[in-house]
Amino acid sequence: MMWRRLLALVHKEFLALLKDPRSRTVLIVPPLMQLLVFGYAASFDLKDVPFAVYDEDGGAAARELVAHFAGAPAFRLVATLRDEQALRPLLDTRRALLVLRLGPRFGADLAAGQGARVQVIIDGRNSNTALLALNYVRGIVQRYNEDWLAARGRAGPPAHLATRAWFNPNLESRWFFVPGIIGMLTLVTAMLVTALSVAREREQGTFDQLLVTPLRPSEILLGKAIPGLLIGLAQASVVLLLATSWFRVPFLGGLGAFYLGLTLFLLSGVGVGLLISAMAATQQQGLLGAFLFMVPAVILSGFATPIANMPEAVQALTWLDPLRYFLVVLRKLFLEGADLALLLPQLWPMALIALGTLTLAAWLFRHRMY
Repeated sequence: MMWRRLLALVHKEFLALLKDPRSRTVLIVPPLMQLLVFGYAASFDLKDVPFAVYDEDGGAAARELVAHFAGAPAFRLVATLRDEQALRPLLDTRRALLVLRLGPRFGADLAAGQGARVQVIIDGRNSNTALLALNYVRGIVQRYNEDWLAARGRAGPPAHLATRAWFNPNLESRWFFVPGIIGMLTLVTAMLVTALSVAREREQGTFDQLLVTPLRPSEILLGKAIPGLLIGLAQASVVLLLATSWFRVPFLGGLGAFYLGLTLFLLSGVGVGLLISAMAATQQQGLLGAFLFMVPAVILSGFATPIANMPEAVQALTWLDPLRYFLVVLRKLFLEGADLALLLPQLWPMALIALGTLTLAAWLFRHRMY
């Protein structure tokens, strides 16, 4: 009998969500658009480096170094400077990201076996882009040194650095970002569906009608939680399919571990959403409360910035963020193929957060009912 009442309430919740064309659009279109935008736009890769050259030497060695830069896939020569005065306007207007400056004794110092200095003047307004460009510059200069020594029959440097990146051999930043988008979009949807559910009933005046039904408070709470959980599971499945088939991000883990982690994560998100919904009197308050939680949750999750770089006091707050744990689960499943035993340190905190938020939501729900 209880399950029949519960299924009737869940059916009512789905009708309230899906009968409105605007609600259907909000549930389907924005997540897919965000996946495509983040998948293509959110990247640590630097694929276009406009640069200029100020060559005071003009010799063969200098021209060879410039050819190494011009032939690099990400570098694009935009200007060849004749005097130092033209350097500043080029960087000020962002026409060039960096200027390669070769002194008048560059070739002579190389021929004499001395260290030849190469000056790189770079636009540092975006520090992340500048650091990436400098890493590219170091790699090109290193290859130039090796080619120059080999062409003259000289031995190379005594130590040669050989790098190998595990789990992401080509260092594709998309492989890092796209799995995290699953957690972020799932949290947004589950939070919005549940945070607005009770507030919508109060605003439309149907909450009092719900109270006179045979439904117990625990059954009403379950009926409000289940739609958000099911919609989150369905949406995460679609995003997982797109991540692996469209963006070609490898998924090396097991689906059982994925859905276990996803369920625990959704339960914690639904618990927070119900907590907000129980406190909100209007849908506007519920929406504001959901965003007040989601923005810090994304920032503190390690989605874009490493948690280790945050101050210790802020790091302590991240232990309360379920997205922090789910991002680790996602990246371990996608790139490492981790099994359930390796994921347990991330699963039990999400279970505790889910238990705490759902319990508090149930208590507050009863308190607001009577």
